[in-house]
Amino acid sequence: MSEDIYDIIIIGGGPGGLTAAIYAARHNNMTLVLEGNKLGGKTLQAHWVENYPGFPDGISGPNLMALMEKQAAKFGAEFSTETVVGIADFGETKMLTTRKGIRQAKAIIIATGVSRRSLSVEGENEFKGRGVSYCGVCDGPFFRDKTVAIIGGGHEAVHDIEILAESSAKVYAIPGKKGFNEEYPEIEHLKKNPKVEFIYDTDITEIGGTNFVEYVKLDNGDEVKLDGVFIILEHVSASTILGDAGVETDAGGCIMVDRDQMTNIEGLFAAGDCCCKGMQIVTATGTGAQAALNAMKYVKRLGRK
Repeated sequence: MSEDIYDIIIIGGGPGGLTAAIYAARHNNMTLVLEGNKLGGKTLQAHWVENYPGFPDGISGPNLMALMEKQAAKFGAEFSTETVVGIADFGETKMLTTRKGIRQAKAIIIATGVSRRSLSVEGENEFKGRGVSYCGVCDGPFFRDKTVAIIGGGHEAVHDIEILAESSAKVYAIPGKKGFNEEYPEIEHLKKNPKVEFIYDTDITEIGGTNFVEYVKLDNGDEVKLDGVFIILEHVSASTILGDAGVETDAGGCIMVDRDQMTNIEGLFAAGDCCCKGMQIVTATGTGAQAALNAMKYVKRLGRK
């Protein structure tokens, strides 16, 4: 393992992390991106992206991420497949423990993203990108004038019901047997919308179809014909190292940052979906750029001491 002290180490190789790498490396900072899995994050699961600026005809998620990786590498960013298991703050030096050894940096950007809790039912994995989605704002336009179901009882699920009801022909709202987490005021308004139908006291047991989603089965024996299923369950933090490092998060596990994307620990920044703001590719890249710009300022201040 190298004894080099990097200017900036970025944990996570999704849109936020790769954008941070582009900015940091382009300004001649010694930059390392650590990704435990494949570079690209959950954007690799996006069959087609139509709302990222600069691609009027759309682009596949994997191709978009490949371009970002190529751009970061062009400016000298380094990449390593390593899973971070610990972060330690030693003031002007941060130490990362990975499954391969020790890494050191002057500043760290956490861009680990988040994962959606899955339904874990038959057909969910099979139909990802073919009718199963985890983001109504992202993929709703693909289901214009079609019939969809939104699974989830949180506020984000309620928001996506509102969004999809604007363009879809029919929206089934299925919060599950536990119902909605709170008495959201939007629900009373949605009950008056003839395109929205609430199905209570039941859970999804199967998602089925041939080439694309065609139906869902419920545990009450009913089968609902539809074209798409949006699984909007709570987020699960992709990082288990934050608590031990003393990084502050909210009750949902979202990393708390200030306007400069800095956490409560000086020199430790966060960007992208792990901050739970926007949850879009473009917002991840925006916060990634902001985190990198402020991390660079922090590194320069250290150099002037």
